[in-house]
Amino acid sequence: MNINRLRKRLRSNRPMVTISMRIPSDVVADLKQVAPALGFSGYQPLIRAYVGQGLRVDLLRLEEQPALEPLLKSLRKHGVPKRVISSAVAEVRRLRRLA
Repeated sequence: MNINRLRKRLRSNRPMVTISMRIPSDVVADLKQVAPALGFSGYQPLIRAYVGQGLRVDLLRLEEQPALEPLLKSLRKHGVPKRVISSAVAEVRRLRRLA
């Protein structure tokens, strides 16, 4: 994520939108129990934090993927076997999950 986008996300006065979402009652009860233990003022800020964490991971993954396509195309063009490319991509994905 570029630095300007990150700065905008860290502003405390970002506009908010109200949404309605159905969540099982036992999950809400767990969120209400966990929120104060993690320093959140309530379960809704905790949900926003969870959504934000997952979103950042997925955005980063999506931003990195396009850069990989030209490389894969070039490797295929130069005759690198498909199994070698597949193995290398799987290894990179595995390493990303560990990081």
